[in-house]
Amino acid sequence: MKQVKVLVAAAILILSGCASKQSADAQATAAKQANLPKEVQQEIPDPFEGVNRAIWDFNYDVLDAYILRPVAVGYEAVMPQFARTGLLNAANNLEEPSSAVNNLLQGKGEGAAKSTGRFLINSTVGLLGLIDVASHMGLEVNNEEFGEVLGKWGVNTGPYIMLPAMGPTDTRNFAGDLVDSAYFPLDDLTLWIKALRISIKAVEGRISLMAQEQMLNDSLDPYLFVREAYFQRSQFKLYDGNVPKPQVTEKEEEDFEAFLNDMN
Repeated sequence: MKQVKVLVAAAILILSGCASKQSADAQATAAKQANLPKEVQQEIPDPFEGVNRAIWDFNYDVLDAYILRPVAVGYEAVMPQFARTGLLNAANNLEEPSSAVNNLLQGKGEGAAKSTGRFLINSTVGLLGLIDVASHMGLEVNNEEFGEVLGKWGVNTGPYIMLPAMGPTDTRNFAGDLVDSAYFPLDDLTLWIKALRISIKAVEGRISLMAQEQMLNDSLDPYLFVREAYFQRSQFKLYDGNVPKPQVTEKEEEDFEAFLNDMN
């Protein structure tokens, strides 16, 4: 099963690389033809926008409106806070081993040690992760995903994808998620435990977004709003909060200023 997941992930990465190159080539051609600076032409890779928008509409107008949001509201109202915190802690604790490996693959020895320590402590003293004892001992969460490892190794994000029920992703992170799910103990969980874990994280994630609903509803294009937010968050995680500023040459600045002047 693990080998199949890794092979699927590899296939997705190959397709991602091809699609990314085609998208980049198309953007470069358009920029050349329009004689615009690349700051203006560079866009988020979304070659499947038509399909993505249809899935977004289904996710937000149907699944979220009639299932996920009502469940999240009810869960928040009925479930005591201590129980919610415990269940979410246990769900997150199962990701610590994969986080330890992913930290190590990026040369983050301290992060790998913290994730390993957190898993051992919370799985024993913390009653299978229900209590986050490790945080009280100074071992803060240092979560890393395999998609971030690929990003550090120079793999592009590939096309943006909106998945039914699961929401936004890209081919790099989707492939990374498949690899992460092959690590112990996630791959050894029963189907029902996996479903319970995913449900808890999905509901808690939806609850955390309640405060931003108005911002989404007020946006001119909710689809673009979510897409931009997704890639900004992805970049923030990839660079551990220190996203580098783009390097702009003097010639590019002059071209951009000329473009703005033409617009006026």
